[in-house]
Amino acid sequence: MHEIRDPQACQTMTQVRAGVDAVDRELVALLKRRFGYMDAAARIKPERDMVRDEARKRQVIDNAVSEARAAGIPEAAVAQLWENLVEASIAYELDRFDRRSAAR
Repeated sequence: MHEIRDPQACQTMTQVRAGVDAVDRELVALLKRRFGYMDAAARIKPERDMVRDEARKRQVIDNAVSEARAAGIPEAAVAQLWENLVEASIAYELDRFDRRSAAR
């Protein structure tokens, strides 16, 4: 395993790639946690039509864009990533809701 350095300390592409791989592992762990909240939402919401909430979707994306702006990273890229993430989360939650309903 390669030593993980801060980006500004990287001197080789091997170091950069090791850092990217480490961040990707962290992101997957965070996504697992986030999807756990989708499991909880599917369990808590009483009606399937409550899964898609466009106002909440907009709020989540706007929050991410604000964080991106504060962090100095590309806002448009973050907005697109979060659009995809939220849509994937909605699809996952719908699937979980349907499975829960079928098991009753």
